[in-house]
Amino acid sequence: MIISHTDIAHDTLYALIEEFVTRDGTDYGDIETSTATKVQQVMNQLERKDVFITYSEEYETCTIKTKETFGAG
Repeated sequence: MIISHTDIAHDTLYALIEEFVTRDGTDYGDIETSTATKVQQVMNQLERKDVFITYSEEYETCTIKTKETFGAG
């Protein structure tokens, strides 16, 4: 089930995105990007509908998925 980011309280949305961007640990890129910048990038992607917040009733969890990963399950 897709949940609109506009239906989630700001603090909750920020925490969800922050957990998502820090989930895989260290960023091994050439340029270090702050967590706040990554959160803003995901927020922009949500606004453009490039990514979606999904809720699993079975597992009672939320996550963020791209258009490609949403179609894959």
